[in-house]
Amino acid sequence: MSDNKKPNRKQQILECLAHMLETSPGQRITTAKLAGEVGFSEAALYRHFPSKARMFEGLIEYIEESLFSRINLILADQKETMVRCHHITHVILVFAERNPGMSRILAGDALVGENERLRVRVHQLFEKLETQFKQILRERKLREGKGLPINELALANIILAFCEGKISQYVRSGFEKKPSDSFAEQWQFLMSGC
Repeated sequence: MSDNKKPNRKQQILECLAHMLETSPGQRITTAKLAGEVGFSEAALYRHFPSKARMFEGLIEYIEESLFSRINLILADQKETMVRCHHITHVILVFAERNPGMSRILAGDALVGENERLRVRVHQLFEKLETQFKQILRERKLREGKGLPINELALANIILAFCEGKISQYVRSGFEKKPSDSFAEQWQFLMSGC
């Protein structure tokens, strides 16, 4: 018997779905199209995922795990508040840029006409990111003995809105306008008073 690992079918399905989201902007992905692309029957897809919504949830879980594992590394490695916020913002933008199909999920574009709980999950993901920024900004006074020129809740929201706007532009531009373009200059301007 061979020791070769059998490909993880669930992973294969999710990767194919992400690829289709990237290469078919503005189009709805049906299970029939996905099955054809993966090379499985629709019944085989449903053996791995009980619904198409669960497939999307698998991608949302991947996004969340990817971002927060990197955020945790940043928090462990960096102690300065604005450096933490800069690095986390950059990670979010570069993740979106490197994963165009996932960007469509983050922007909500790929979820039009899908189960409402998927949009709720993406909303919760962004809420967690905003909460992370708030926490970092709140700790600034304790860690560095410095305040902020603006309420930390408002600043956290500005940072998150910046991320969401850059991701939305990327999706709307057909993945031409990269989220990380001009990031250093834009960040410097946004945080010039901090």
